[in-house]
Amino acid sequence: MHILIKNKLVFVTITCLVLLVACAEKKQVEKITDTPTLGTIHVSVDESFAPVLQAQIDMYQASNPGTKIIAHFKSEADCLKDFFKDSATRLVIVTRGLLPKEERYMMDSLGFNPGWNQVAADAVAIIVNKNSSDTLFTLERLQQQLTGNFNKAQTLVFDGLNKTSTVRFIEDSVLKGKAFDTSVVRAVKTSDDVVEYVATHENAIGFIGVNRIGNPEEPNQVAMLKKVKIAYVKCEVCDDKPYVMPSQETILNRRYPLVRGLYYIIKENYTGLGAGFVSFLKYERGQLIFRRSYLGPMMDFEVRNIKLNNELPKD
Repeated sequence: MHILIKNKLVFVTITCLVLLVACAEKKQVEKITDTPTLGTIHVSVDESFAPVLQAQIDMYQASNPGTKIIAHFKSEADCLKDFFKDSATRLVIVTRGLLPKEERYMMDSLGFNPGWNQVAADAVAIIVNKNSSDTLFTLERLQQQLTGNFNKAQTLVFDGLNKTSTVRFIEDSVLKGKAFDTSVVRAVKTSDDVVEYVATHENAIGFIGVNRIGNPEEPNQVAMLKKVKIAYVKCEVCDDKPYVMPSQETILNRRYPLVRGLYYIIKENYTGLGAGFVSFLKYERGQLIFRRSYLGPMMDFEVRNIKLNNELPKD
């Protein structure tokens, strides 16, 4: 009798375990509602890169009609907040990867490490009023002005002071631990607002991602360049120390000193729409869009000389 009861208990226990595993697997399957070619995903994107990322999204959706990528353009800090706190945001496009402590946090939260890597290179451009003759800058001068130790008559304009990728980049690359002088620094809401402020204030100096103003084939950006001028910055790694403008060439060879990366961060442990879009960005078609937008692509595109026969060979 005792053996019979024991066998029944074992049978019931095993049955319950099987049902629990089956339910868990079913629950996991139900969560996966998208693939690289089908479904909807919300993506938070650094506002500085709105033009080129919208072009990437449009091309991806045109190639995959069953997909819908809904982009939310906002400050970098808000993008990262979405990534860490909002389960619906599985992919962000920002100007940095994850810090080790952030990776540990996500591992504890998700049970797996998010993927991240650089997909392109961008630069922070310095713009001045169209009538200004002050178009040559050094990193030392920028640091002096940003800290209020030089030419306090000029106003330095950013697309926000506390949360944007441009502000963070200048803090890391130019200020190097020193603090902004808030009496000479002004915050406006967006990159377009930076252009408008500099265009209407002759003593203003603006900081803006070159992706927003450096494409000579984009009509809106050409119109912006009729209002302001892009300044030159001294190359710190060149033998002859020339002053250079941000361009695709000077971004790729790092002659322009204010170069930054563009990164994806994704939290998918399956091949979903986010992973499909990331693959698109990383490989030839997405890289060509970055290249046509005058950013620095990560993929090398070589031009080879070949000789073609004008006539078919005779037998």
